[in-house]
Amino acid sequence: MELDILRDIVIIFALSTVVNLLFTKLKLPTILGYLLTGIIAGPHLLKLIHDQHNIELMAEIGIVLLLFSIGLEFSLKHLFKIRRVVFLGGFMQVIFTAVVFMFISFIYEISWTSGIFIGFMAALSSSALVLKILQDRSELTSNYGRTVLGILIFQDLMLVPLLLFSDFLGKGATLDVGHELIVLLIKAIGIISFVYIGNKWLFPRILHIIALAKNQELFMMSIFLICLAIALLTSSLGMSLAFGAFLAGLMVSESEYSHNAFGSLIPFKDLFSSFFFVSVGMLLDLQFVVEYFPLIAITVILIIIIKSIIAGSTGFMLGHTFKGTIMVGLALSQVGEFSFILAKIGVNKAIITPFYYQLFLAVAIITMAISPFIMQGSKKLADLLSRLPLPQIMVKGLFPLEEIEIPKMKNHLVIIGKDSSSIKLSVMAKYIKLPYISIIFDPVLARERQNKGETVVYGDAVNDPILYKAYVDSADVVVISVGSLIASMTIIEKVRTINKHTYIIVRAKDINDIEQLFKLGADQIFPENFEIAIDLFGRILNKRLMPQKEVNQLLAQIRNENYGIFSERDDKAQLSLLDQMPNIEISAIDIDKDSLVVGKSVSEIQLRKAIGVTLVAIKRGETIIEHPGPKTVLHAGDIAYVLGNYEQNAMAENFFSGTKELNTNS
Repeated sequence: MELDILRDIVIIFALSTVVNLLFTKLKLPTILGYLLTGIIAGPHLLKLIHDQHNIELMAEIGIVLLLFSIGLEFSLKHLFKIRRVVFLGGFMQVIFTAVVFMFISFIYEISWTSGIFIGFMAALSSSALVLKILQDRSELTSNYGRTVLGILIFQDLMLVPLLLFSDFLGKGATLDVGHELIVLLIKAIGIISFVYIGNKWLFPRILHIIALAKNQELFMMSIFLICLAIALLTSSLGMSLAFGAFLAGLMVSESEYSHNAFGSLIPFKDLFSSFFFVSVGMLLDLQFVVEYFPLIAITVILIIIIKSIIAGSTGFMLGHTFKGTIMVGLALSQVGEFSFILAKIGVNKAIITPFYYQLFLAVAIITMAISPFIMQGSKKLADLLSRLPLPQIMVKGLFPLEEIEIPKMKNHLVIIGKDSSSIKLSVMAKYIKLPYISIIFDPVLARERQNKGETVVYGDAVNDPILYKAYVDSADVVVISVGSLIASMTIIEKVRTINKHTYIIVRAKDINDIEQLFKLGADQIFPENFEIAIDLFGRILNKRLMPQKEVNQLLAQIRNENYGIFSERDDKAQLSLLDQMPNIEISAIDIDKDSLVVGKSVSEIQLRKAIGVTLVAIKRGETIIEHPGPKTVLHAGDIAYVLGNYEQNAMAENFFSGTKELNTNS
């Protein structure tokens, strides 16, 4: 039995790898690859899977982990802000969609019980699919993203009463619906109270205690425990496992450890959620699709159009612009995974016939399969349709929506590490008011720095979500000071993947590590032990009264001989001017408004003649003037880039920022 399970998993992994490799090259969504894997391996085609139930079990775990991660990203504060979307928007979308499809069913002379049931099945959309796409595209907290999330939350909440309703349709008056609803209400109040207490007091304290152990495996285990325990609790109360997992994520979301939890979860979430899409693909009967293709195609088109119009209209009523209305409508145009549960119950209770069950499955899977393409093109379609002559109220929306996105930092410094060097660096950055974010994997230190008003992200920087939380994708400079060579190498690779243009500075313990770090993408290495030795040697030379100029030249030569050869990542055969002249550097100098150089041309100030420096560039606002000519005039507020040794650049700074005249007679 165990070997059968292992065999099935190996088959799915192997087939998924081949299919998604092809899909990646064709630039197709991997979700489609998993669906195709399920179709190929499923009981209706090659019959490669022995026990489909085991795959469905892992699929359930995938949905649980996905919804938990969504809850982590979307806090109670955000949920409270979208309460109107959840209850008003969700109610409108579900009821209107159900009513429309119910009447369509009546036209086809389907019984009223079956028509109502089909209407509610069609009203549900795919939380797993849509939220994964929004998450991958970082659109979960956008205006249209939160509306989609709010409606999906309501749909998930509706699953319980819909299951109850299916019992009523199947059993008729034998079920005490009033009693069941009262019990459900009591359960709901209890769960809401528990979520609030867990979010505010319980789980932040628990996670802080666990984080103090500084054991990542223990932390990961506790996160899984919270997720699965809450999911089981809600399931025992008659609600779905997925909804319980979402609530668990909400309870953890307010903790400063939520981003580290999210990072720990990602590999498992992606692994198990792939099983969900594979299991969905297994349900599709290709023979049925071929036989009834015209009917299926018409139904698919009908569902997409109707659901898009109703969901879009709901978005418009909630205040979305025309563009947002289109995007909301198309995002919710498919039939969801929870509809499969209802459909299974419906056919078992004889509410719908096996024919309509198969028809519904085929339509649901096909709409899910094409949804990634629809969502991908929704923005372009919305932009295109916005060019039409539409009323202003439709273009701008009924009322402006409040933005809740976290302000994004740009052109800032990211400091990774908890050692004294990184802490001192953050202090200096704060002193000169340089925007920065620190990533610290120490709960006590992180909280201490946060209490001092610093922007600190707690977590392990080897996890992508932690780096994204610190906005590494838009950072100018990233400093890595973690001590461990392996950790530094991993972080460099991840940072370089996220941001190809940022300048990466790494603290290394040993000079022998330099080459490896440069190869991975570091721009500058600070070999700690070697630099300490150089500093001590410089102090010795100063004590022996060696001229400072000679000291600087000698130390620069030592540095170049020992690790300067590794300073080019791309082409070691080509040495730059600075490599050949190790005592030479480029300095950026602000031109003060009171400086005597303001209003003068490059030829007038004669920098090279006066102090030996070369003016290589001028930054004026956002414009860079490279190789300024003799007639280029200097303005107040310009930044001058000069090439010279340390002493020469220091003299240049005095002239540019002060009121001292240059001596050009020497």
